[in-house]
This record gives sequence, structure tokens and C-alpha cells, in this order.
Amino acid sequence: MRHFISIADLDRSQAIEVLATAEHMAETQSRSIRKLPTLLGSTVVNLFFEDSTRTRISFEAAAKRLSADVINFSAKGSSLSKGESLKDTALTLQAMGADAVVVRSASSGAAHQLAHAGWIDQPIINAGDGAHEHPTQAMLDAFTLRRHLRSGDHHGGLDGLHVVIVGDVLHSRVARSNVLLLTLLGARVTLVAPPALVPVGARAWPCEVIYDLDEALAAGPDAVMMLRVQRERMVGGGFFPTEGEYARRYGLSTQRAARLPGHTIVMHPGPMNRGFEIAGDVADSERSVIVEQVASGVFVRMSVLYHLLATDVREDAR
Repeated sequence: MRHFISIADLDRSQAIEVLATAEHMAETQSRSIRKLPTLLGSTVVNLFFEDSTRTRISFEAAAKRLSADVINFSAKGSSLSKGESLKDTALTLQAMGADAVVVRSASSGAAHQLAHAGWIDQPIINAGDGAHEHPTQAMLDAFTLRRHLRSGDHHGGLDGLHVVIVGDVLHSRVARSNVLLLTLLGARVTLVAPPALVPVGARAWPCEVIYDLDEALAAGPDAVMMLRVQRERMVGGGFFPTEGEYARRYGLSTQRAARLPGHTIVMHPGPMNRGFEIAGDVADSERSVIVEQVASGVFVRMSVLYHLLATDVREDAR
């Protein structure tokens, strides 16, 4: 891999290889010294045009556990806020000796532009671009699914599993990346959302689209992934009548969760709106793997950095 921009850039074998390496990274964390010297001397820049806590800290932790130096670069208060172009910022990062750049932006395609415009030679990792994609989030979700529903098999995909993704699909880069990755790995995906929160063209995606959550849950899925309702992107409103109506029809309530098969796991990319898209006791229940997803993110991002930067590996993480 040269860059990590979109799940669409991966084939099945590459996706499984990233997941398998993440499994090895997870195993190293049981050691007394959890750091690996793999990227000693490398510098990873987190270039975040959007606020993020989980994703930025996760990438920072991943890079540091591989012994890389990390520079966190926020657009707020930087030259970007004074009108500097993305091109000039890229040239500055390259001049400073960045070995990889992790970019998060509200603009769809920003990571792709940074990777392919010829401004910078270093690997680019997409940490979320607009409503387009969030590929490492999809990878950590797949990693978590394999650990729970494919226990002991860390060399295959997710063939035969059924995953239901619920909520604000229209504004969700997480949903798009997950549909691409989960189906690539052999899972069946069902999207559930109010009609106004289903993207135009979603029926051409490799998944089923329905509007009734109870119907989707009655099929007995292996995993239910709730999405955050992104109010900040809902300019003009009108996407659903009221919050109460949304919660009644599309929220994962205690009653709905109780009807799920015993093995079904509950997921959420965070941050959660408790009591709105998911009941608090469901988020904290034994079937919830939401906290584990955060830990999975570190291992997956270690794997991605390893595959992009570890050309001279000083320790075999496998």
C-alpha cells in the first residue's frame, strides 16, 4: 500500500492482511513493555481540520506504540485559519520531515487530493473526509466483529455474517466505509434509516436498504451498529419529525435489544447520544462492544502505519 484513503482501494486479501497484522499488534500489548521499535526515527503528523478526540488520540497512541514521533497539527490557530492553502501546508509538512500524514477534513476528497496532487511524497492516511469515508473506523469495526463472531479464526473474512447498520446514513462516512469493507469480507449488510437519511444512490450500494428497524432486527442479525445522528450537519432540519419520534422508530431501546439473539453484539462508532439513538443500559450491557472498539482502533491503526512505513522492520511484530 502507498496510501490508505478508501476501502475501495483494497482487495480482500489486503484487507485481511491488515486485520491479521492488527491481531499481532494486539498480542504485543500483553507484554510488560508494550512499545515496539518498528518506527523509531519516523515522524507521523496528525493533520486535523475537524475536531476529534477518539480518532486523533487513537492515531497518536498507535504511532507512539510503534516508537514514532508524533506532531499534532490543528487547523484552528494555525496558518490554515489565516488562509494558507492545503498545498502550502503540505509542502511545509514535507519540509519538516514528516514520514506520514494522517488527515481529517470536513471536505470529501481532501485526503485523496493530498495524496495524488503531487505536493507531498509521504503516505497519506484518511482519518475521515466529509461524508465520504472513514476507512480505519471500518477496519476497527471489522476487527472487533472477527474477534467476537469468528473467535479463533484470524486468517479469514466475515463470510456469512449479517450486520445491520442503523441511523444517519446520509451524513455517515462510517456507514459508507463499513458497507464497502464488510461486503468485501463476505458479510451481508442491511442499512436502516428514515427515508430522508438515506443517500441518493444508496440502493446501488452492495447492501439492502429498509426503513423499518423492527423488521431488520427480526431477521436475527449477528451485529447491530448504531450511528450517531449528526445534528451539526443537518442544515435546515426536516430529516425526521421530532427527536422523540426518531428514538421511537430508530433507537435501539432496551426492549428491542432484549429481542436480539443471545450472540448478537451491539456497536457504535461514538460519540453516542444516549437515550436518543441508543439506550444507556444497552450501551453498557454485556452485548455491547463499544468500549472494545476504541481499543481495536489502536491496533488497527498500528497495523496501517506498519504496512505504510515499516520498510526496514527492526522487530518482527508478527
